[in-house]
Amino acid sequence: MPSESSFDVVSKVDRQEVDNALNQAAKEISQRYDFKGTDASVRWSGESIVMVASSEDRVNAVLDVLQTKLVKRGVSLKALDTSEPVPSGKEHRITATLKEGLAQDVAKKIGKIVRDEGPKGVKTQLTGDEVRVSAKSRDDLQAVIALLKAADLDVALQFVNYR
Repeated sequence: MPSESSFDVVSKVDRQEVDNALNQAAKEISQRYDFKGTDASVRWSGESIVMVASSEDRVNAVLDVLQTKLVKRGVSLKALDTSEPVPSGKEHRITATLKEGLAQDVAKKIGKIVRDEGPKGVKTQLTGDEVRVSAKSRDDLQAVIALLKAADLDVALQFVNYR
C-alpha cells in the first residue's frame, strides 16, 4: 500500500527579500531626478513600511518604485497591505504592512475549494495558520496546487513540505 503524500499551504513573506527590495527602492529614490527636492523616502518603521513625500502623486510614485522592486525580487504584492495617502503637515504618507499567515476564513475557503473542485480522495486539515493537503497520488496533489494557484484568493500562497 503506497504511503500518503502531502504538502502545506502557507502564506509567508521572506523578510530578507522585502528588506533588499526596500533598500533598492530607497537607493533609486535618492538618485532619481524626478524625486529631487520632494523629500521622498521609504523606510522601516517597526513592523511596517513608511513612504513619505511632499505631494500625493510623489508618494504614490514611491509606492510604485517599492512595488516594482518587490515584484523583481519574487515577493507577491498580495502580501503587502497599503493604506491610502494621508497628508501630515507638509508631507504625505503611505503606510504598508506585510500580511503573513492564513486567516481562519481563508484557510476554510481553501479547504472548501479543495473539497468541491479537487480530485476525489484528497484530504485537508487546518493546523494553526496553515492547511495540510494529503492524498495517495502525487498527481492529485499537483492538481490541487494548480487549482489553488488559479483560485482568486487575496493572499500570497506558498506550497511547502511537499513529500
